[in-house]
Amino acid sequence: MRSATLHIEGMSCGHCLNAVNQALAAVPGVEIEAVQIGRAEVRYDERTTDPAKLEAAAAEAGYQAAAAG
Repeated sequence: MRSATLHIEGMSCGHCLNAVNQALAAVPGVEIEAVQIGRAEVRYDERTTDPAKLEAAAAEAGYQAAAAG
């Protein structure tokens, strides 16, 4: 398992937190550590997913995300 921090733009409320949490949790191989306004910390199985898939999941929920390098 690898750890990733995503910086997420457009989050401002509890609904945003729930939407991002649900979107990331739906990605196979992802364990959510914390979701806060503007940021998410996850662990993921690199055999089944990668940071690009995490960014895409956040985008599908309506938020722009970028994995911290």
